[in-house]
Amino acid sequence: MVEMRLASVRVEVSTRTPILLLQEADGGNRTLPIYIGPAEAQAIAQALQGVVATRPMTHDLMRDLLNDLGAVVDCVVITELRDRTFFAEIRLTADGHHHTVSARPSDAIALAVRTSATIYADDALVDAEGVVLEAEEDEETVDADELVSEFKAFIEGIRPEDFEG
Repeated sequence: MVEMRLASVRVEVSTRTPILLLQEADGGNRTLPIYIGPAEAQAIAQALQGVVATRPMTHDLMRDLLNDLGAVVDCVVITELRDRTFFAEIRLTADGHHHTVSARPSDAIALAVRTSATIYADDALVDAEGVVLEAEEDEETVDADELVSEFKAFIEGIRPEDFEG
């Protein structure tokens, strides 16, 4: 496994799609880009910024449930890419027993940020999908408020015929 760090959550300007960027933690130059949804990007960005909601959001609730049950998130692992979909696991310990729970990478990362859990990616996955990114002018780092505004604009513009096949 390769230890990764959450480098940023960005929006690809041309498609307006949020991207989660995981970089090698040891100073390596490979980045694992994972496309995620706007709501998931917002949840991660809010956690990174230390935003505390008046009521717990889903990932805060997950963290609180695990804490109340005495479970500890040991790490999250981005395990594979299958049919253009990334897969992840949340590895935790409860009552001295190790558990592995399948998760979407965005949910696993959102929980990892909230619990300070280490993030890993499978070696073969980083070898196959890791890229060396140069500073690109068509991508920008996005804060939570901007993601919320973009998502609201997207929702307001949806029409029923957009979902017709």
